[in-house]
Parts: sequence; structure tokens; C-alpha cells
Amino acid sequence: MKKLDNKTIVITGAAGRIGSYFCEVLVESGANVIATDINERSLNLIAGKYPNSIQPAVMDITNKESIDNLINDISKKFGTIDAIVNNAYPRNKNYGALLEDVKYDDFCENVDMHLGGYFLVSQRFALYFKHKNKGNIINMSSIYGVMPPRFEIYENTKMTMPVEYAAIKSGIIHLTKYFAQYYKKSSIRVNSISPGGILADQPESFINSYNSFSGNKGMLEEKDLAGLLIFLASDESLRITGQNFIIDDGFSL
Repeated sequence: MKKLDNKTIVITGAAGRIGSYFCEVLVESGANVIATDINERSLNLIAGKYPNSIQPAVMDITNKESIDNLINDISKKFGTIDAIVNNAYPRNKNYGALLEDVKYDDFCENVDMHLGGYFLVSQRFALYFKHKNKGNIINMSSIYGVMPPRFEIYENTKMTMPVEYAAIKSGIIHLTKYFAQYYKKSSIRVNSISPGGILADQPESFINSYNSFSGNKGMLEEKDLAGLLIFLASDESLRITGQNFIIDDGFSL
């Protein structure tokens, strides 16, 4: 038996870098995976790797009807849903500007899509889970949800740590605790994962500066998150709720 045999797990943002890897990890651990995203073409490519274990489904995390329709369709097909992984990373075209250049409307739109989307997905799935008297919500946050940015590591690059990101990811952690507290008598557990930086072709100067604050590895790879994801999705973490788990090779210390 694999740890996630017979479990049906929905993952948002499945067409992204981390999301697509999560789909593969969950499948290899025995789960039936419902890969959701707004990018249908990329979803089909991911599902094509595991045609019997990954079902692609277009879903908009900011649209109540879209979420409810997915819940109804999947629960009818598989009988139940065991977990939802909130992993989407929506943002508008102006996301990532320097603090002094951020427009109020852009700030609000990005927070609305990302944090608001996580709220809406959690709300709709929690209502379904309450009816079933069991459920599991896993939210993706970040180390920058628990610590201030280290702006010095971005010097001499075109990169920055967006102010929206800090507001969103810290909000996700408290949203996690709120839902965990609200539903702890309903056998619904809610936890979050806060990774450090993930390698993605960043400039060498940035990587070296980032790694100087870390342990032996420094920036992470997607595979570094796999063990915790599987643990939180499995029954081994059945009594854990309201917790935020940091994986960062010591960067936030």
C-alpha cells in the first residue's frame, strides 16, 4: 500500500512549476489527482503523462460557480474528495513592481485573486468536507509570510520581493489558522507549507547571496517539498491542524 492509495486529491495551479511536480508526486504515492488550472492546454499535457491517475479540470479559483461545479463533478465520479491543495499563483501583468511603483488598483487586484482565491476555495471545499464530516486543506504559503524580506539579496538584479506577495502569503498563514480553528470539531484539518526560494533560473549573484543565509543546500528544488506534502495529505498527519510548516534550509533563521 502506498500512503495515498484510494485518496482523491484536488490541486489548484496544477499547470505551474510546483503544481505539475506535485501532481506527479501525489500520483506516485497512489492518489487519484484532479489537476485544476485556468490553462487547459498545459493541464492536458500534465494529465497525458498519467492518463489513468490525473484528471484535468479547468477551474477558476476566484469563481464560486466554477469551484462548486468541480466539487460536484468530482464527488460524483469518485464518491468523495479527500483533500484540496491550494497551490495556484494568480497575478496580473503589473505584479512584481518596486514598492514605490505599485499602483493601488494592482495591489488590490493581486491580493484579491491570490488571497481571495485561497479563501474562496477553502470556503467551498470546507462546506463540502463538513457535510462529509472529514476533509483536508493544504495551503501553499512562503517563508516571506513569516519574515520580512531580505532586500539585499536582490541588489544588482531586476528582481524584487513584491509587497503583494508579503501581504498574501502572511494572510494565507492566518487564513489557515482561522479555518483550522473554525472547523476543528468537524474533522477538517487545515495546514500550510511555507517553502524558501525555489530554483528557477535566477541570476547567479542572487542565488549566491540567497545561499549565504542558508545551510548546506540553499535554494530549494521542488523535490524538497515532496515529503511534507505527502505527509500532510496522508492519514499520518490526521491529528495535525492549524500549523504552518517551514522548509527553507535555515534561510529564515
